[in-house]
Amino acid sequence: MALVDVFVFWVHLTCASIWVGGSLFLGIVLAPMLGTIAESPADRLALMLRIGRRFNRFALPSFIILIITGIYNSRAFLLQPDALIDSEYGIILSIKIIFVIVTLIFYVIHIRSIDIETENRIISGDSTNSSIQPIRSRIILLGRVIVGLSVIILFLGALLNNSGVLSL
Repeated sequence: MALVDVFVFWVHLTCASIWVGGSLFLGIVLAPMLGTIAESPADRLALMLRIGRRFNRFALPSFIILIITGIYNSRAFLLQPDALIDSEYGIILSIKIIFVIVTLIFYVIHIRSIDIETENRIISGDSTNSSIQPIRSRIILLGRVIVGLSVIILFLGALLNNSGVLSL
């Protein structure tokens, strides 16, 4: 394996760590702790929005780099479309690509689910708990879906690293 290939694979793994690890941290550690940090649901949502926007500064570039390095790492199969359906590796890679596209769609919906005006009202404290509940529920659901899809993509990547061979 050429040094450039090793470097690209390392970048891919690092970005996957940022994307998935950060998402898991937000959902498993931070979100439950918000109840002890902020008193009202509106305050919790405002804090989560601030943290989420900060995380997105790293997550979005990581996700884009993941896609670019994933394409680079898969170039041999992508240049031979028949290989995507004629081998276990190609089929797993195709499934992974579909999951990445679905994740990207959910991520765009997630980060665009609150317009700037609404976000500014929430952060400034000019919203009621009843008005933020549907927003909060939507953000939580989309976040969970994205994390679940991302973990599946990691599993598919592990299968690909095992040459696409799955044996019991």
